[in-house]
This record gives sequence, C-alpha cells and structure tokens, in this order.
Amino acid sequence: MQISQIVFEFFQLYFWVIIVRIFLTWIPSIDWSSPFFKALAIVSDFVLLPFRRIIPPMGGIDFSPIIALMVLQFVQFALVNALSMLGL
Repeated sequence: MQISQIVFEFFQLYFWVIIVRIFLTWIPSIDWSSPFFKALAIVSDFVLLPFRRIIPPMGGIDFSPIIALMVLQFVQFALVNALSMLGL
C-alpha cells in the first residue's frame, strides 16, 4: 500500500470521526465523561477547537465543524495529490 493511500484512508477516518461527533452532540443524554465518548471528543477537538476559536456560534448554531470539514477535505486533497505526484 502506498503512503498516499494510507494518508487518504486516515483523512477519511478522521472525517467520519468528526461527523459522528457532530451527530452525537444532538443527543442530550450522552455521558461525555465515559471513556469512549471522552476519547471521541479529544480526538475530534484537536481539529474542531481552533475553528471554534475563530468562528463563534451564531444564533446558537455552530458552523465551525462545517468549515473544519471543508479545510480537512482540502488538506486531504492537496496532500494526497502531492504524495501521488511524488510516487509515494
């Protein structure tokens, strides 16, 4: 397996981790202190928190995950294409 494919798969997995986190925030009864949900929050907050600092919620709606996912997709595209061009 080439490095570009591994990087592509990593970004895809991370994309879905953030999507799952977004949907789980809509469930008020989730205990975010449980080990699984706490780990999910830590992993996803690595990308989401910087965007939340830049783009505060507007009218109670948090748009930062949308922007974070778009940037993540752009970085994935650029990085995978660069690695592919290098033959990695």
